[in-house]
Amino acid sequence: MGLFGKGKGGGLMNVIRCDETEYLVWKWRPLGQDVNSTTRENSIRYGSSLRVKDGEVAVFVYKQKNGPNQDFIEGPYDDTIKTANFPVLSSIVGLAFGGESPFQAEIYFINLQGSNQVKFTVPYFDVVDPRLEDYPVPVAVRGTLTFALEDYRNFIKLNRLVNFDLDAFKNQIKDAMVRKIKGVVTNLPSDLGMPVVQMERRIDEVSDYLEGQLKPRLDEFGVKMKHIDISSLEIDKDSEAYAQVKSLTGDIKARTMRVQADLGIKNMQEMQAMNSENLKETMRIQREEAQRAQKLQSESNFIGAHALNLQAEVLKSGVQNLGKMGTVNLGGGTGSMNPAGMMTGMMMGGAMGSQMAGMMNNMGQQMQNAMNTPPSVPSVSFMVALNGQQSGPFNMVQLQQMAQMGQLTAQTLVWKQGMAQWTAAGFVPELGNLFAPSVSGGVPPVPGTVPPPL
Repeated sequence: MGLFGKGKGGGLMNVIRCDETEYLVWKWRPLGQDVNSTTRENSIRYGSSLRVKDGEVAVFVYKQKNGPNQDFIEGPYDDTIKTANFPVLSSIVGLAFGGESPFQAEIYFINLQGSNQVKFTVPYFDVVDPRLEDYPVPVAVRGTLTFALEDYRNFIKLNRLVNFDLDAFKNQIKDAMVRKIKGVVTNLPSDLGMPVVQMERRIDEVSDYLEGQLKPRLDEFGVKMKHIDISSLEIDKDSEAYAQVKSLTGDIKARTMRVQADLGIKNMQEMQAMNSENLKETMRIQREEAQRAQKLQSESNFIGAHALNLQAEVLKSGVQNLGKMGTVNLGGGTGSMNPAGMMTGMMMGGAMGSQMAGMMNNMGQQMQNAMNTPPSVPSVSFMVALNGQQSGPFNMVQLQQMAQMGQLTAQTLVWKQGMAQWTAAGFVPELGNLFAPSVSGGVPPVPGTVPPPL
């Protein structure tokens, strides 16, 4: 500290500043004044110089009848103390000594930039796996908590600045955090579904979860948590409880895997049964469609023959009527024979006969074609096991394409309606031609060239 100069009314002017390197809260006192050594400890001359660095805030605390009031000066600031910058001070400084009268104020510097660390250790305490409540396992936690002061107004409301001791403040935080950490870690197995024996391997997840749980508690001290690092989460592996939990947890895992395997087999069996039922239904629909198509074809043939009979009857009646035209008297004579009518009837009868013969020929040809066309046969379909999954059904054309592409081999398991179980495709008679070995032999020489030597 140093002297700034003398005021007009006598006395010394102070230079108020903080030269500490590591601090959270630091109280300024005039040079040479020890704590509570004189009444001048808090006596400040109006017009003294105030210097506040960037990242600091200077707090002037005035004790008045209605309670303490504060002026806050945030850095950077380097100027003399003036009422324009000190709203509270302007109401209490008198005009004696030309406005240079002393006033009573406690001055504190608060560090807003520094980070403060609190190392903590939570000794062994019992943590219970909810699946094995009779076997509490001893667990210890070690780590570091880092915090900073941001809201200094709230900090001043929650903490006494007089004789503030950073170490004592850190101990208060550590005691509160140890209790909170112990409670959070105790409930980790039930809250996160985390087995006790896995807590060491999931230390990062534990740190992240603790940070979220501890922030509200640290806010009660007026400081903000920056982060928490769990350096070790130790399990007493020599304890009998740990050995029991390790063994029982392994048994539970094995049983869980067996249950999952059984469930998978059951699902596969149910899927096979479902596919079998679907294939049955598909085959039934194909048979019914084939029968319906055959029935429709027969009905069409019958309708064609019936229509031909009707047309034949119509033409027959027409020929008979035209034949009678030979007896019609067209005014050429008195007898019953009419040559002109006879000729007309013969011509028209011949034309109708030719038409009838053509129709009969066409209808007969259509009926013959229909009779020679066999009814469609339902295609055979197979289910195929591809990559451990059931696929299909596939018809023969699709199976042939799959065989050519290498997706279907003689060892591939297949199944169709009527088969007792899945069988390798090479043993199914219908699929044997898909895997017939190719005829191999020497390649004949190109005509006009000499065969290669053996």
